[in-house]
Amino acid sequence: MPKCNTEFADAGDPGSNRDESLRPGRRVIPIHPLAHDEASEPCSGGESFALMVLGDSMAPEFVEGEIVVIEPDGLAVDGSYVLALVDGGWIFRQLRGDAENWALYPLNAAYPTLPVADLSAVRGVIIQKSKPGRRRASKRYVA
Repeated sequence: MPKCNTEFADAGDPGSNRDESLRPGRRVIPIHPLAHDEASEPCSGGESFALMVLGDSMAPEFVEGEIVVIEPDGLAVDGSYVLALVDGGWIFRQLRGDAENWALYPLNAAYPTLPVADLSAVRGVIIQKSKPGRRRASKRYVA
């Protein structure tokens, strides 16, 4: 089975403010792409993957330590929870807008809303969340 990976360090704010948004003593686990080995089967770009929520920018709906499942080929619409690439950093937010104006909103008002020019920043749609060790404590976000 191929090992898939993606770059993801923090669910906090992207760019230069990332270090300031981290609490003292907090661990951040950077994840980097694996080197492509011709002997192994490469991962499909449309393969779903899971990440652990870090930070409190999406609380109370998503709390630190929960696992979210991302569908890279999912349909992003107004109100979707998305993983986006903004200013070279990965960010987890709620997408809001219309055909002309889009923004990435945190659920925690302590974090800024980030306007985006178009949907090209969106790299995946959150389709499910669960709490580690609790099978029945999951929620789906796509029908």
